[in-house]
Amino acid sequence: LATSPTCELITRSDCMSLLTIFSAPKPFTNPHIAIIQRNAIQSWLHLGSEVEVFLVGDEPGMAEVAAEYQVRQLAEVRRSEQGTPLVSSIFDLARQASQSPLLAYVNADILFLPDIVSAAKQVMAQAERFLIIGQRWDLDLRQLYDFSPGWEQRLQDETRTRGQLHAPAGSDYFVFPRQLFQEMPDFTIGRAGWDNWMIYQARQQRWPVVDGTPSIMIIHQNHDYSHLPGGKPHYEHIESHQNQALAGGASHMFMVLDSDRQLRAGKLQQPRRTFIRTIRQAEVWLTPADGSRMGPRWSLARQMRRLRRRITGTL
Repeated sequence: LATSPTCELITRSDCMSLLTIFSAPKPFTNPHIAIIQRNAIQSWLHLGSEVEVFLVGDEPGMAEVAAEYQVRQLAEVRRSEQGTPLVSSIFDLARQASQSPLLAYVNADILFLPDIVSAAKQVMAQAERFLIIGQRWDLDLRQLYDFSPGWEQRLQDETRTRGQLHAPAGSDYFVFPRQLFQEMPDFTIGRAGWDNWMIYQARQQRWPVVDGTPSIMIIHQNHDYSHLPGGKPHYEHIESHQNQALAGGASHMFMVLDSDRQLRAGKLQQPRRTFIRTIRQAEVWLTPADGSRMGPRWSLARQMRRLRRRITGTL
């Protein structure tokens, strides 16, 4: 899978890529959203010739950005009744357009560093089927980033100085072999629930779910929620409730803490036993599988959830 030297002399699309990164950006009409999405796309494009990038959808401004950065746009995405792109269609379009052995869905506000590529290679050498996830770092960036030589170290240093490691609750990227996740419910993108299902489904299929946090730094550029109804986070949006129902309810809402492997020093290892992981395991065990929200098990699960959130500082 090593890149041929001739790949440096021909166009990116003519090379066999190791990793296809695909994303479904928001409209580029909000000035700050446009800046952070441009930053994200440029970080992906600076990962080298082993990586190709697709933008999925036809949101306002996307065609112009795709043309500017010479990345392929996959516009014919299926949508929900409310007009939101469907995750299943986004994944199908990327898989059909790519020949890479590995696919990576990433939110369009996430900056990647080259360690994502080396980590993907390390996991692929040790497992045939897997899902890589991990915690993000939160950072305020208000301007277009400087991707001149040395950008990787500058960004890493800036993130460790000004950024903050996010609690192990959200999931902003997924790396997996292309043959996985070929069937999924019609979740809507940008709403809660579908990312939790990805982790749950991988665990159910007994694919290693790899927490890449010790080896991979991903950077989330902070932003507001003005692009959503009422300017509020998506958790109470009707399509979030629909996603959670499609996923199977509260007992299927898995997260980074539910990973069963960690990538440390290039090796897949058992996650280190921590107090927060123990609490999370109790929470999962107590959550009723039938989705009921009453009775002693549900009450105890809620107490574990509140304790976990209090410790991690999440909502």
